[in-house]
Amino acid sequence: MSILGFTWYYIVVFLVVLTILVYVHELGHYWVARRNNVRVEVFSIGFGPEIYGWTDKHGTRWKISAVPLGGYVKMFGETMYDDDSEQTTPLTPEERAVSFHHKRLAQRAAIVAAGPLANFLFAIVVLAGVYGIVGNPAPLAGVGEVLPGSAAAEAGFKPGDRILSIDGKAIKWFEDLRRVVSAHPGAPLNLVIRRDGVDLSIRVTPTVDQEKGADGTPIRVGRLGVRPDPGQIEYERQNPAAAVWMGVERTVGLSGQILVYLGQMIAGNRDAKELGGPLRIAQMSGQVAQGGVVNLVVFMAALSINLGLINLFPIPMLDGGHLIFYAAEAVRGRPVPVRVQEYGFRFGLILVFVLMIFATWNDLVNLRVIEFIRQLIS
Repeated sequence: MSILGFTWYYIVVFLVVLTILVYVHELGHYWVARRNNVRVEVFSIGFGPEIYGWTDKHGTRWKISAVPLGGYVKMFGETMYDDDSEQTTPLTPEERAVSFHHKRLAQRAAIVAAGPLANFLFAIVVLAGVYGIVGNPAPLAGVGEVLPGSAAAEAGFKPGDRILSIDGKAIKWFEDLRRVVSAHPGAPLNLVIRRDGVDLSIRVTPTVDQEKGADGTPIRVGRLGVRPDPGQIEYERQNPAAAVWMGVERTVGLSGQILVYLGQMIAGNRDAKELGGPLRIAQMSGQVAQGGVVNLVVFMAALSINLGLINLFPIPMLDGGHLIFYAAEAVRGRPVPVRVQEYGFRFGLILVFVLMIFATWNDLVNLRVIEFIRQLIS
């Protein structure tokens, strides 16, 4: 396939992924708004002129817009002033009943927080589905690397070996191999391995090492001195409860890793040039999609977590910024002055715009687009 073909492939995959994630995010806002009897006027995928749309029985205009880089939900009364007297036309009792502005503080906060929470829930459901239907990728009891001077090296293990049993008990997963060896420090073990299609018997004595136990006291553990073989991977399907738990655990773990990464970048321990924007995401989406649907679905879950976290940042214009204003309203007992909110939203818009420009510039440099343009004009 040509470079141009790859480019269009990446763009199409990226837009499909982005559309799904934006829909999930905005659906969170929409669903909680409707549960709280707020009238939703527009549900848009994309910005700008409408390409296609329809109006449902509740009066919501569902539409697909020309610029497919985001989306929004427009609720009635979302930009009301603090006092109805400042409105050119006072609201009727029926309008006040469905106005976002006139809902209780807890209701408004729930509606705003629902978008990011929907992204986290989507990631959990997707990952749980993968773990339950396809399985969790786990290394088999194979040898990928033999550490020099280790017990495995002395016993004659070679990369590519597959451990079949230990002392007559069948072994399948590398984690089982690690567990058995760890429990037998300095004790000889009889292993059956498969090498080049032939089963061989090997006797090995794990070396003795020390590590801290759960209570902090040192304990003796056995070490074989092998690392798993990335070529010997099998998917282990989980039952529904385990799959959901793993989905939650993985979502929480990825969220923590992202926050640590951003913290290191803010502290200067990571280069800000690593920050990627839409072009980098488009490239990664296309590359991951070539590895199969499962890989793309898992990547989509990771992006959904990113989207949820980013929207919770305390920046005006983002959901997190709105939640900060609501927190201030809870403390003050009244809404933050309109003028303060306006200045905050302007600052937030500028900050988001600058970050987008910076991330896009990083993309252009890392993807060598700037270098390519220079070559064309030189």
